[in-house]
Amino acid sequence: MNSLDLLFKPRSVAVIGASADANKTSGRPIALLQKQGFTGAIYPVNPRVSEINGLTCYASIADLPAVPDVAMVLLGAERAEAAVRELAALGVSYCIVLASGYTETGEAGAARQAGLIQAAGKMRILGPNTIGLVNLTDGIVLSPSGAMDMAHFERGSISVVSQSGGILGSLLSRASARGVGLSKLIATSNEVDIDLADCVDYLANDPATQVIVLYIETVRNVERFKASCSKARAANGGAGKPIVAFKIGRSEAGAAAAVSHTGAMAGSDRMYDALFKACGVIRAETFSDLLDMPLALATGKKLSGKRVAILTSTGGAGTLVSDSLGLAGFETPAPDSETALKLRATQTGDHAVFDKNPIDVTLAGLQPAVLRGAVAALLASPSYDALIVIVGSSGVAQPRLMADAIAGAMLDAPAFASKPVLAYVSPHAPEAAAVLSSLGVPAFTAPESCAQALLAMRHQAVGQTQREQVETKNQPVRAEPTLPPVLVSASLTGSLNEFEAKKIFASFGLTASRECVVTSSSDALQAASSMASHGVNKFVLKILSNTITHKSDVGGVAVNLAVGQIGECLTQMQTVVKANTGVTCEQFLLQEMVTGGVEMILGMHTDPTDSAILLGMGGVTAELLEDTVLRMCPVDKAGAREMMESLKTWPLLNGYRGRPLADVDALADAVVAFSTMVDSLGERLVTAEINPLFVLPKGKGVVAADAVMVLL
Repeated sequence: MNSLDLLFKPRSVAVIGASADANKTSGRPIALLQKQGFTGAIYPVNPRVSEINGLTCYASIADLPAVPDVAMVLLGAERAEAAVRELAALGVSYCIVLASGYTETGEAGAARQAGLIQAAGKMRILGPNTIGLVNLTDGIVLSPSGAMDMAHFERGSISVVSQSGGILGSLLSRASARGVGLSKLIATSNEVDIDLADCVDYLANDPATQVIVLYIETVRNVERFKASCSKARAANGGAGKPIVAFKIGRSEAGAAAAVSHTGAMAGSDRMYDALFKACGVIRAETFSDLLDMPLALATGKKLSGKRVAILTSTGGAGTLVSDSLGLAGFETPAPDSETALKLRATQTGDHAVFDKNPIDVTLAGLQPAVLRGAVAALLASPSYDALIVIVGSSGVAQPRLMADAIAGAMLDAPAFASKPVLAYVSPHAPEAAAVLSSLGVPAFTAPESCAQALLAMRHQAVGQTQREQVETKNQPVRAEPTLPPVLVSASLTGSLNEFEAKKIFASFGLTASRECVVTSSSDALQAASSMASHGVNKFVLKILSNTITHKSDVGGVAVNLAVGQIGECLTQMQTVVKANTGVTCEQFLLQEMVTGGVEMILGMHTDPTDSAILLGMGGVTAELLEDTVLRMCPVDKAGAREMMESLKTWPLLNGYRGRPLADVDALADAVVAFSTMVDSLGERLVTAEINPLFVLPKGKGVVAADAVMVLL
């Protein structure tokens, strides 16, 4: 048995603090269990009454006639701990603590929660500060929420795990209004024990769940979350169970960058983006997506490409949907000649437009035979990967018209019944939407929802294809070449200067420009003359400091210098930097000026979520351009290539408008080496960054022109 089986399917439930008044919060759990037909034993506990809803009520936990599988504790926080301790001593497997007043209230609450953990011992706890869970599949309601007090629940294959109890009720009511069926709903809330990862792990094995929805405030255990998501991706014989997540707190400011651009450009929300990508989780951009995306994914249909047919009787709505699809990266090509012929064969007049997409049958074409023929032709067409039908105001008077046409078309073209079909329905025609939903056609009342739903289906299809390609290879996946262990002196701590940082980067295979440390104008002139004799024509001069990292901001960088300019430049730089910072610089870095490459930024960012690699357009405009991508460590060469191609400015690396092709293979190797360094240094590494990293023309490699590193 899965470790949470008895929580979701208990044979007996004790309700501690039950009330005989079903209108009270403490009276609802028993009433809801009975209303939904729970067939197990229910043990109310309340010393003030002898019977509740026809059930014997016990005066105390000690008086219970048997050990229940699950106990719901409806007592306040000040009394809950004693009840939990007593239940644990009795041998109860699971306890749901509904009381608030724990970590969400501050230090006193945190101390109270610590006491709750200690009292529970080996007994597992859901909560505290939770509204419990609902197993709609089996009709088991372990919650006092008034949102659960419905005569009928639509049962389906979508399960929801939320760190907010109130969100469960909101999603349930929205789903019910649209005729969308759900399976399991769990509020993990404070997660003193059972958390998101536990629930995803359970749902990955649950045969009634095909899509998992997460409402996330924070991921408390990243490694366990990753493992549970991996289990969901491998479920259903490798087909996977898609996970859709909505993460709140997107507007919170990222951690301020003390020494690097990377910290400013990463931020906690972008780290969650990287985490979700690494875990194969589909991120819902809006709260409405949290229901729309799973609704499409629950059909189980694969979206094999990006070409979408739009069938409409109202041109305006067709344009809205077409625009939304275009913004989301989908294509709406015109029908091919054979499909156009089939469409014209359905025509009863000359009103319809069959040579464009959207395919507009107009109001005159709202006839069963026309619609059925048009849907069948579009489903059978090799030019389209999906179909969106539009139901306008006509759906008010004829709610079954389009649904019947789709059902008939699937009979006419059964081989194409697996092709995704979605509907954009007028919000004034809810009955039409419900009929379509019952047919397995996801219905949406916003054009943007259609696009987001297709994006989710495409994400799932691409991920599954990638997994299948890996699994069907005859040879094992080739491991990335590994570098020998690199030892970094324990004496190197704090913010390193650029030269020290580059030495560490170089030990991991990240090449720097030719450079040397100088201390005076004469020293710099002598070094420059020596470098010039070895072919260096132009120079860069920088201050070398462990305390001043953003050197250009204080006048600490000069570029494009000739040999004869270096001595005077050093003297002036020393004066300017002291005036700006009060610091007298005693060391400088003289380096070869790199030209002819694309400036990139390569950095790492660590927060409680994990460590991630950042890649983007670099130089002094790195933060201004904001063209960066984050991926969780470790990053392999394929992942590095995917990062590059995700950048808006990828064409600059790929020969844009006659530019020479950049050495993207060398850049991929540099990303992998940087990722290896981050993993090797582990918790010692606070931050690291190369900006700029010059990517030279193909075959000439990459050069680290600047470096930042902070070590513990």
